[in-house]
Amino acid sequence: MNIPAPYLLMLGDSSDPLSIKTARGIHYWRPEKCLAQLRLNENTASLSLPEMDVKTASENGAKTLVLGTANAGGVLAEHWIPLIVEAISLGMNIASGLHQKLTDVPAIAEAADKYGVTLFDIRHNNDKLDVGSGEKRAGKRLLTVGTDCSVGKMFTTLALEKVMLERGMDATFCATGQTGILIQGSGIAIDAVVADFISGATEALSPACNPERWQLVEGQGSLLNPAFSGVTMGLLHGAQPDALVLCHEVGRDHMRHLPHVEMPSLDDIMSLSLTMATLTNPNPRFVGIAVNTSKLDDAEALTYLNRLSEQYKLPATDPVRYGVASIVDHLESVFGG
Repeated sequence: MNIPAPYLLMLGDSSDPLSIKTARGIHYWRPEKCLAQLRLNENTASLSLPEMDVKTASENGAKTLVLGTANAGGVLAEHWIPLIVEAISLGMNIASGLHQKLTDVPAIAEAADKYGVTLFDIRHNNDKLDVGSGEKRAGKRLLTVGTDCSVGKMFTTLALEKVMLERGMDATFCATGQTGILIQGSGIAIDAVVADFISGATEALSPACNPERWQLVEGQGSLLNPAFSGVTMGLLHGAQPDALVLCHEVGRDHMRHLPHVEMPSLDDIMSLSLTMATLTNPNPRFVGIAVNTSKLDDAEALTYLNRLSEQYKLPATDPVRYGVASIVDHLESVFGG
């Protein structure tokens, strides 16, 4: 997969800041690829990139319009189609991480064929996948797990890779979601894999490797989220993780998009994750807790994290505020460099 840059990041028209997490992730980790942003509503969250429409962006060298939004169901909004067709007519490729395929929209597919551009349906994998085997394979693996979706699993995994590489460790990020794939340039969107093949896809994504290499598998969903628990279970079994990092957001009252479902406790997620992970790894261990503390001031955040660290005897940190060096320190102490 080679998506031409620079990108025009389309942020859509939702006022929910979490809706632009795809675009935000690309901008944070690959800013050199991002030319401008396009918002369809002035209330839409901003990345503070230059504002451009598709014509202006094309004139300034944009090669790909990236649909940088994530919504429940992953459906392409009807009123976006004319905009996408216009971008195609100006010679821009289109990249989408939505479940609905660009190639299944006649107006978009016909325009792409007419103007000779490429449609990148990031979430859809055309490779043959096998069911999981559960067989032990060489190498070491870390998986991020969460109390809910959108609690920082991708960010934490990328942050861990960055620190580990800076220390000269052999580590690689294994992307399992559309944003991670756009950042990494490779991966498998696990939530779009047929259920029987999720663990097998995860095995393929993190195959046998050098015994000293750490494959850092991006987590998805949550074991106790009734909407997305299946994908988390498949990742746990397919990654057969040696190490786990728990991700959580302070102050979230209920599961995202599910106001009738209370947030689970950290204890429940950690206990269940270890139990489930032992199916394919006899000794999985938590090595840290990564927390989004954006709803707390600095003093409150440090107090909260120190309390977690004392309670669980693990490093607890906010990857954005304080980095993840403490988690890598603990990982090295447990497993060696």
